[in-house]
Amino acid sequence: MTLLISSGGRVGSFLQLLGIIVIFVIVLIATYYTTRFVAGYQKVQTSNRNLKVLETLKLSQNTYVQIVQAGHQYLVVAHGKEGITLLTTLTEEEVEEMNQPPTPAAKRAFHDVFSNAVQSFKDHLPKRRS
Repeated sequence: MTLLISSGGRVGSFLQLLGIIVIFVIVLIATYYTTRFVAGYQKVQTSNRNLKVLETLKLSQNTYVQIVQAGHQYLVVAHGKEGITLLTTLTEEEVEEMNQPPTPAAKRAFHDVFSNAVQSFKDHLPKRRS
């Protein structure tokens, strides 16, 4: 009799564990689809705006510099705790120039740069006397 009660307890515990796992999986699936729905809703809400942040550079913990496209104008702004400051405006040509890949001359191999630095250092050393 004791053997039957203890084995029934094990089966009951296993079924409880299985039920908790099933509920956990259902909550995970619901969370996933809710997050996707909210993200899609927010994307639709912000896609109809005339402002776009093209680039952001973090200067410190609370200070950023951003290039913002407002219609056909490009603004460089800094913002932090103190507020937002207009730094300058850019033309469309300047923005396109920044998006161009660097020229081959600008992409030199490390070996070339290092060799030039070593040669420059050697040229500044005093000459040995024989």
